[in-house]
Amino acid sequence: MTTSDLTLSPTAAQRLHDLSKAEGHPVMLRVAVEGGGCSGFQYQFDLVSEPQSDDLRVELDGAAALVDEMSLILLKGSVIDYVDELAGAEFRIRNPNAKSSCGCGVSFSI
Repeated sequence: MTTSDLTLSPTAAQRLHDLSKAEGHPVMLRVAVEGGGCSGFQYQFDLVSEPQSDDLRVELDGAAALVDEMSLILLKGSVIDYVDELAGAEFRIRNPNAKSSCGCGVSFSI
């Protein structure tokens, strides 16, 4: 499996550029899937300045997201997106493997 199995949307890339500019240095989005949440799995998002040695990199227009190999298996075919809606703004995963998700959209089942 390669990082081409996971995509960074243009809006997510732009948000990472905006955050990097505000911070004064490049920031990357680390995405992980962990056990838990009300549906079995949950997404974890962190902004980081440096990758870890086992991180895989997903890039678009110079912006980067990082993911570990185990999480990539559950994210195959997914898009990392950024949405800004009336209810709030957030990074979000559009995961075609998720069979169901909870109301908050952070946890899912496969």
